[in-house]
Amino acid sequence: MLHLVSMFLIFSGFSLNLCAATAYPALAQTGKTAQNLKSSGQQNLKAAFIAGQRALERGDLAQAEREFHKVVAIDPQSAGGYANLGVIYMRRHEWEQALGMLHKAERLAPDVPGIRLNIGLAYYRQNKFDSAIAPFESVVRDQPDSAQARYLLGLCYFFTERYQQAASALEPLWGQQSLNMNYLYVLGIAAHKAGRRELDERAISRLTEVGQNTPEFHLIMGKAHLNNGDNDRAIAELKAAAGSDPKLPFVHFNLGLAYLNKQDYERAAAEFEQDIAVEPDSAFSYDKLGTVKALEQQDEEAEKNFRRALRLDPKLVSSHIGLAKVYVKEGRYSEGLTALRAAEQLSPSDYSVHNLRGQIFQRLGERQKAKAEFETYTRMMNAAREKRGKELSGELPDPQLAAEPE
Repeated sequence: MLHLVSMFLIFSGFSLNLCAATAYPALAQTGKTAQNLKSSGQQNLKAAFIAGQRALERGDLAQAEREFHKVVAIDPQSAGGYANLGVIYMRRHEWEQALGMLHKAERLAPDVPGIRLNIGLAYYRQNKFDSAIAPFESVVRDQPDSAQARYLLGLCYFFTERYQQAASALEPLWGQQSLNMNYLYVLGIAAHKAGRRELDERAISRLTEVGQNTPEFHLIMGKAHLNNGDNDRAIAELKAAAGSDPKLPFVHFNLGLAYLNKQDYERAAAEFEQDIAVEPDSAFSYDKLGTVKALEQQDEEAEKNFRRALRLDPKLVSSHIGLAKVYVKEGRYSEGLTALRAAEQLSPSDYSVHNLRGQIFQRLGERQKAKAEFETYTRMMNAAREKRGKELSGELPDPQLAAEPE
């Protein structure tokens, strides 16, 4: 469901001009020479800052990066320079560099909510929802009327299964968002999970009223049926959505998932290919298409699509594991171990990594290593099964499974 509720989010690409508030370091000079040097330095700083912002506004990220690096070289205390570098790296999806710059800006200007909002966004766009919560909470605390921060905070609570907090964070947005079907859908689920029956009924009733017979409504209903395991009803709703708007984002992706669940691989592949035609930069359709090709024993095509997915999203665990399975099947054990290391670093709790690694060691004749991996796999799988049993028995909240993130 993540990719559904992400459709209404506008990426925050604002740049922060803090030049006037920057504390310029004093030069170790005296008299007229010092004044001239200081004046010259300030003029260079201002010129670089203005040139950087103009480049950022016209989308010339390379030029903007050069100018803002000049800014922080002239004035290492320029919060605005670091903040704008953070924005540049965010637009490139270079998240670690973005966070490094934004945290520097935050230390220099802790009272500027916009910097913390972008820190939260940088975590959010990596699906690190737990890490995004604190910066979003701080923005909402300082700016209670910030609809963007509140919306993002509510979604982070939702995706980390804090449904009571999600409902409380999202409910105040009703006046602004009660025509937004994605908002109503998430609010309804959060309220239902939190036991807030009146809010649940109000949100779902409003969703039905707003949606009517629109393709977006059929998409949301199709996704809901898909999450509930009702593939036939999901297909009916999703076909209605695609019939009205064949280019609606994610409609073909979800149809592909439904057909994949039904083991109708030919139709699943066709739907994922259609989704790629609509959204060629979506890693998840390549990933699922790779899965289908692997199931159809088309290993070369499977590998090609898993690699395309990873070019778009190097942190997509399922593609690393998909590649490892292809490599194991083809006897490319060194490449398989490399793919599994990448998957394990990204998702240490994924027990399938140990099963595949055990298979590789077994085929290599390294019995002790294989035995250790299979034992780890069994232990982790049993623990996951026990946890799932507790969820179903009511000891733990039954989580709403989110679809692949955008």
